Amino acid sequence: MKWITERDALIAQTMAFVQSVTGKRDDLHPPEIPMATVAASVQIVPANTVVETEPLQAAPPQPLPLPPPRVASHDVRTEMQARIANFRKHQERFEREREEYCAATLTKLRAAIRDPSSRSPADK
Repeated sequence: MKWITERDALIAQTMAFVQSVTGKRDDLHPPEIPMATVAASVQIVPANTVVETEPLQAAPPQPLPLPPPRVASHDVRTEMQARIANFRKHQERFEREREEYCAATLTKLRAAIRDPSSRSPADK
């Protein structure tokens, strides 16, 4: 049953530490442990004794993400206008190419209707 007293002592010490740091009492109340029990469970090590412990391995702090730089509204407006103009040019090019393809196809079709001998062998 020694581990139970050690556990209770650890809980009491932890709660005392939390209360000293936060300045508040928690809603959780640890069981009352006499100080004699706490003192008996603590090991006293002479000052010249080296106690080997595992080194703490803390994760390096993660940098905070930087917000995107603010751009002046004039620059945003100019960029939007440039993108819209580029999009319109692209759409006009597509429309022009469609019209040219349609006109060329209709010209071939009309020529084929007028002169059946001008058809290519693959079309027959």
